[in-house]
Amino acid sequence: MTRESRARAARRIATAAAYGGGGLGLLGVGFVGLLVTESRLAVRAVGLLEGDPPRADGVYGAAFADPAGEQEPLVLGFLGDSTAAGLGVRRGHETPGALLAAGLASVAERRVRLANVARSGGRSADLAEQVLQVLPHRPELAVIIVGANDVTKRTPPALAVRQLGEAVRALREAGCQVVVGTCPDLGTIKPVRPPLRWVARRLSRELAAAQTIAVVEEGGRTVSLGSLLGPEFAARPEMFAADRYHPSAQGYATAAMALLPSLCAALDLWPDEHEPAAPGAEQVLPVAVAAAAAAGRSGTEVTADERIGDFGRRWAQVKLRLRFGLPDAADSTPEPASANSHTGTGDDRATKR
Repeated sequence: MTRESRARAARRIATAAAYGGGGLGLLGVGFVGLLVTESRLAVRAVGLLEGDPPRADGVYGAAFADPAGEQEPLVLGFLGDSTAAGLGVRRGHETPGALLAAGLASVAERRVRLANVARSGGRSADLAEQVLQVLPHRPELAVIIVGANDVTKRTPPALAVRQLGEAVRALREAGCQVVVGTCPDLGTIKPVRPPLRWVARRLSRELAAAQTIAVVEEGGRTVSLGSLLGPEFAARPEMFAADRYHPSAQGYATAAMALLPSLCAALDLWPDEHEPAAPGAEQVLPVAVAAAAAAGRSGTEVTADERIGDFGRRWAQVKLRLRFGLPDAADSTPEPASANSHTGTGDDRATKR
């Protein structure tokens, strides 16, 4: 599927989302029957992970505590599905929320309080409730990772995009910066075989592109997680957890490194770029074209270009930010939360979510 056709499809989905339309009718009836059979085989091939994701809520960056006690921790909210929750690892400091909280604390030189309300099995429909859960924490920054379950559970894409856009709008209206990790490329999962693999890839990338349009137009920014589960993961089986579907600790670290620069940029913590960008590393494109380009290249950030007057959000900046290593999360075990902090204990053991 070319970038141009993906851009057109994403714009149609986003337009349908904005005006309450339905999803795209992509597949014939006979082909759908074949896909249902392939889907059942894939479900049998994917293992099941026992237990719930480990809790990681708490305060990170104890080394940056204000001796006078006047500076409150920066609050990082985490919303979305099992990937946002960290399913697939056994210790709290291995979850993406903990990795990013520790990384953000290191860059900001300020303590960061993590409030993770993501849930395994979460879909875009669950974001409204998750927003209500996270807002009492007064987050200054929120990360949303969602979309995979919308594809596997066959949520109409326009509906999923509308629900995501509404969540981003609610967070932005509360004064919170928002970074969304878009739908991963489900066609890269090993148990998924052709022709289901081809369809899963197409649906995943179209949804990711449409998500980008909706998020940028609501004032957030996106980072493509698409092929982070692709060639790099395919060549390194240790990137996957035991079910061959969710990331392992190494896999989550890879995704977190792709997200961290965009989190820093959202809070104006990214260093000034004095050197010119490498060719193709930064572009200004129509938002639908930018969304399609990002869907096919992992780690790509898309945000509104506010330099183009009142029509800034119809154009977007596309950036490939330099990834940098994360601090050793094992050395950043969160402080126990206070009784009135509404967060968990930061215990590394898996507990009921």
